[in-house]
Amino acid sequence: MLITVTRTGGFAGGEQTAALETECRSDRIDLERLAESALSGEAPAGQDPVPDGFSYVIRVDSKLVELQDPYLTEDQRQLIDTVLAAVA
Repeated sequence: MLITVTRTGGFAGGEQTAALETECRSDRIDLERLAESALSGEAPAGQDPVPDGFSYVIRVDSKLVELQDPYLTEDQRQLIDTVLAAVA
C-alpha cells in the first residue's frame, strides 16, 4: 500500500510531500489499518480553514481525502505524523 501525504499552508505557506510504502515494513498491518481508518474518518463539514493552519491531502493508492487542521480525527493526525516523520 502506498500512502502519500501532502501538507500545505502554515505560517510560511510552504508545501511538504512524503510517501510511504507499507509492503516491507514490520508495522505494515498497523499502518494499513490506520490508513483505512483515516480515509473513512469524517472531518466536520463546512469548517473554514484557520489562519496559518495546514491543509492536507492523504492519498492511499487511488483513494484520497482533503483535510484542514485542526479538524482531523486522531487516526488522520497519527497517519499524517507517521508519514511525514518517515522521510524527515
